[in-house]
Amino acid sequence: MGKSVSAQFEALREQQNCALIPFITAGDPDLAATADALRALDRAGASLIELGVPYSDPLADGPVIQAAATRALEHGVTLDAVLQLVAEVSPELSAPIILFTYYNPILNRGIETFLRDIYRAGARGLVVPDLPLEEMDVLLKPAQEIGIEVTLLVAPTTPKERIVAIAQQCQGFIYLVSVTGVTGMRTQIENRVQDLLKDLRTVTDKPIGVGFGVSSPEQAAQLKDWGADGVIVGSAFVKRLAGSGGANGVAEVESFCQQLKTALS
Repeated sequence: MGKSVSAQFEALREQQNCALIPFITAGDPDLAATADALRALDRAGASLIELGVPYSDPLADGPVIQAAATRALEHGVTLDAVLQLVAEVSPELSAPIILFTYYNPILNRGIETFLRDIYRAGARGLVVPDLPLEEMDVLLKPAQEIGIEVTLLVAPTTPKERIVAIAQQCQGFIYLVSVTGVTGMRTQIENRVQDLLKDLRTVTDKPIGVGFGVSSPEQAAQLKDWGADGVIVGSAFVKRLAGSGGANGVAEVESFCQQLKTALS
């Protein structure tokens, strides 16, 4: 059946642990490496794993993840191939899989069909960065019925009344974007993230995961100290997996995941 995203966060909260959420792009450098990387991340203590479905126009992604998606598409990686991979690997993992995809592939497949297909494959969460709050209902209601938790994004520029609305609708956890702009590695986390976390705490008791720009164990530890319930690390993993290729890339990903896990414990 697989643990839900919110059940995983509840278990971590009881142990006063901060969730480590690595992100990798499916199919880069290839699907076999993705499968091995998912297993390695799970072994190394990932609490949940975000898996990016390659997309031709990834607006929210920075250069590292964009390049990974482009390479995966050039290798012919499709949504069906990604779901087949999830179906094969997810029964072996203790970390729930959250799919990260844009709205177009969901619409193309049909919302309910898409949600059923990803649930059957073993995914338990979904992040759709380009679907605005006003249009979320079409996705949130069927997702709730099927058992997929949809996580919404809050940006540093999001006004307070909108944050309240997003927090109410959000399932699983709230995704706090730590920077204005796209994903990518930054040398430091902006101090205002601490204030954003405090502001969010005043309107919701749902778990808050912070992502975009986190690239080192020190930054992960800082976010935990500031009160984040989860830390999302993407480009730094994608770069390691693609840069070394194959088994070397998977080994680097596992080692980096262990370093982050140590920093958070």
